[in-house]
Amino acid sequence: MKFYKSVVLFIVISFTIVGCRIKLEPVEILTFQQKIEKLFPNAEVSEMEVKDHFTRVYQIVLDQPLDHKNPEAGTFKHYLYLSHVDVAKPTVIITEGYNAVPRTYELSKIFKGNQVQVEYRFYGKSRPDSIQWKYLKNDHAIEDYHKIVTKLKRIYTGKWISTGISKGGETVLIYKSKYPWDVEVAVPYVAPLIKGQEDPRTEMHIKKVGSDACREKITKFQREVLIKRDSVLIEISKYAEEKGMSFTELSTDEALEYAVLEFPFSFWQWGGKCNEIPSENATASQLFNYINKLVGISFYNDKTYYDLLPSYYQHMTELGYYGFDTVHVKDLLKVVHKPTNLRFAPKNVDLTYNPNYINEVRDFVENQGKKILYIYGEFDTWGACAPTPKPHVDALKMILKEGSHKTRIKDFSVEEQQRIYDKLQNWLGYSVTIFPLEK
Repeated sequence: MKFYKSVVLFIVISFTIVGCRIKLEPVEILTFQQKIEKLFPNAEVSEMEVKDHFTRVYQIVLDQPLDHKNPEAGTFKHYLYLSHVDVAKPTVIITEGYNAVPRTYELSKIFKGNQVQVEYRFYGKSRPDSIQWKYLKNDHAIEDYHKIVTKLKRIYTGKWISTGISKGGETVLIYKSKYPWDVEVAVPYVAPLIKGQEDPRTEMHIKKVGSDACREKITKFQREVLIKRDSVLIEISKYAEEKGMSFTELSTDEALEYAVLEFPFSFWQWGGKCNEIPSENATASQLFNYINKLVGISFYNDKTYYDLLPSYYQHMTELGYYGFDTVHVKDLLKVVHKPTNLRFAPKNVDLTYNPNYINEVRDFVENQGKKILYIYGEFDTWGACAPTPKPHVDALKMILKEGSHKTRIKDFSVEEQQRIYDKLQNWLGYSVTIFPLEK
């Protein structure tokens, strides 16, 4: 017994002596910003004004690889905005389809969680001075999102939800098809999955949506604008001078005709009201003001043309788009005889369309796309291109009666909103708190 006591005493003394010789290193305590900087080496991280329920907001500028599989291809400056609450709260990733304007998205308000808003590569501040078009492919962009989410999951341990609007919603679906396990739930808003460079379903929608009387009124308006072309062009010139817009890529004549051809699409997309369409007796000013309200003549000015070159490149090569119906106004067109959205794509660039890309995405989300909440407006032209999940797929598609491209969860009835919240709760579990939107 004495022997064992001696052994124990020897061990205790030995550990004490050794312990005295060990030099303890100070524990490094990182600020939250330093943690972000450690996640993204070489990134520019700067604090921004805090809004809504967030406690910290950061602008993060990454040196993003042009090609994630070939680092030697180079990098570009890629902007994202991180709005922080708590690492254990849900995190909403916004897959922007275009440029990113920092703001709080609807879904972030519903969960009162963290938000990661990522600008799409080659748009907005993330646009290089010279675009290497071959790197503006959806797969490259999806890899951007995947890498960002993978890194941020080292900090944010709660549930992850992806969301986006229109082209951003389409990106949500593409992302889900490529990396189905990156997020628990996907919520695309008014997201099309388009068939071909000119999807005929949009024209079919325009010919059937609303009433016969309303569609006839739209046609009469189109014709009246072109009949009074000279006077309307004066209004355009005055407006352009007032706003400092130039029309050198497209003349004002061409811009006017494209705006007229675009009008039916935009009318239903943006929730036009039939009783607001100017009559045949309307002045040139009234005609211009209304088409400018629904379509926006600025859409065709030099700045917007330049800003949207990446969009048209993507639509013409992978995403698809829509065409124009000239039947009712063909006799009044003087400049645009064969209208096509290829007119707005970059020149001297390969615009070969890949029909398989979106077909594969559609096949996945319709047959395997679990835990996807789809939000659409009934009248929205892009709704004609919406995917429809098969009955066996655990997804929910909500269509707002007479809704437009501006349809959001807040626009649904209290009962329909509750259906949405119940489904989200079921998918995410009761560890996640849902904060119903105020009507």
